[in-house]
Amino acid sequence: MRQLWGQERVITGNRQTSWAFADAFVAEDDALRWARDRAREAGLRSVSPGTGAALRLLAATADAKAVAEIGTGTGVSGIHLLHGMRPDGVLTTVDPEPDRQAFARQAFRAAGFAGNRARFIPGRALDVLPRLADGGYDLVFCDGDPTESLDYLAESLRLLRPGGLVCFEGVFSDGRTVDSSAQQAEVLRVRELLRSVRESPALEAALLPVGDGLLCAVRR
Repeated sequence: MRQLWGQERVITGNRQTSWAFADAFVAEDDALRWARDRAREAGLRSVSPGTGAALRLLAATADAKAVAEIGTGTGVSGIHLLHGMRPDGVLTTVDPEPDRQAFARQAFRAAGFAGNRARFIPGRALDVLPRLADGGYDLVFCDGDPTESLDYLAESLRLLRPGGLVCFEGVFSDGRTVDSSAQQAEVLRVRELLRSVRESPALEAALLPVGDGLLCAVRR
């Protein structure tokens, strides 16, 4: 048993080292570091560099021209998405806190993006999303209230064109999603989201082990 435990520790250590290597694989520039600093000061957790790189890759793979983002924060995820999008693409980003969007606007400008590359809409996501066009988006990135995740999924299915992507950040919930002990409502809601996406005939899904878990699905 001691030998097996030692092997398990080595495997776990190697896995953690590999995840750290993957997280640092894509270098982040000054604009991203500035946005991360503003998020830290505001008590917000930004997407990890690995998650940002995955979002950039997915946006590029989809040749995304129109992306909707739930949860602007201070602009970290938005910068990654914009880097992956087409040069004429527009990011529509929604957040209930205009002050955060002001930081994001500054970060986008520092990253070299023209002002017309992003549309900032302050407000609660479930009030704003119904006003966006059916089938008008190539990718929807959800980083909002976990208790509203199933509602975000329903809106995303309406917003996405066939072949479009929906992504949910933070579905590991710091390990609580797979913890069998009693959990808060937000974790139970994330579990429902995972089941719904996995079982939906309208979606082809994968769960990427980057950051705190990135759930991705393509609308058939």
